[in-house]
Amino acid sequence: MRFSILPLALVVLPLLEIAVFIIVGRYIGVLPVIGLIFLSSAVGGILLRIQGIGVLRKLSRELDAGQLPAREMIHGAMIVLAGLFLLTPGFVTDVLGLLLFIPAVRDAAWLLVKDRIVVSGVFRTASRGPGSPFEGGRPNDPEGDVIDLDADDYRREQNPNSPWNRRID
Repeated sequence: MRFSILPLALVVLPLLEIAVFIIVGRYIGVLPVIGLIFLSSAVGGILLRIQGIGVLRKLSRELDAGQLPAREMIHGAMIVLAGLFLLTPGFVTDVLGLLLFIPAVRDAAWLLVKDRIVVSGVFRTASRGPGSPFEGGRPNDPEGDVIDLDADDYRREQNPNSPWNRRID
């Protein structure tokens, strides 16, 4: 029987957060604790925006180069998870979120979970450089997946049976 940690985490994490709230609240007071919660949410939003844009740029560069941007996709998913952790009220999730914003921590986390994740699919790029399928702006499709039509090969006309064309009297 396979054991999943998610149900356990959904029970233990809130209890742990409550305990940390109580402990921190005893030392610094209720209002500073609430202030720290709002501050961590704001910092999480800012970090998510900054690092998210950086990962999107790297992802775009790798796609333009015709490479599979696997690392950037994983880092992007972990950055979103980090942002969610920081937006969730609590000190434990804040620490987890801040740690996930560190690239070395994301790489280490990926090493821990990569054997449990299966990625399948086909990767294609649409570059227009020399030797690409779209060289010169027109598809050169050896597999026959693209049908090139001239202007007189198709026409647009409204469907009289479409509910969007019926008048309401």
